[in-house]
Amino acid sequence: MQNGNTNKIWELLNTVPDPEIPVISVVELGVIRDVKFTNNSFLILITPTYSGCPATKTFQDDISSCLKENEITNFELKIKYDPPWTTDWMSDSTKEKLRKYGIAPPSNIVICPQCNSKNTSLISEFGATACKSLFKCIDCLEPFEFFKCI
Repeated sequence: MQNGNTNKIWELLNTVPDPEIPVISVVELGVIRDVKFTNNSFLILITPTYSGCPATKTFQDDISSCLKENEITNFELKIKYDPPWTTDWMSDSTKEKLRKYGIAPPSNIVICPQCNSKNTSLISEFGATACKSLFKCIDCLEPFEFFKCI
């Protein structure tokens, strides 16, 4: 599979789960910016959700493992910070996966993923990760994480 087929690489990358939110892949999260084939090697450009994201090393390792398990060894992973990652790179279907998983997707209005109420309250600016905040639904009383708009 080392013949320059970038579509196959994209397919494989789409099987690599985000290490912090395993219901979506690194492709769906939008951190895979491009896959190129030059000089008989794949160049995979990655933009972390923010420069200090602790998951960056994990998804680099997971991507490397996935490619090597599929007998692809001619690749380079390169971090690219410009342009910076944004939640706008997530598709509507990815946001729906987050909601079904129990995380309110990025939006101008925080909506409870359990009961769809807009009657929510911020508990903490930071949830389990810096890219999420912790909220509580006033109507159903359930706590939940909100993926911050970045």
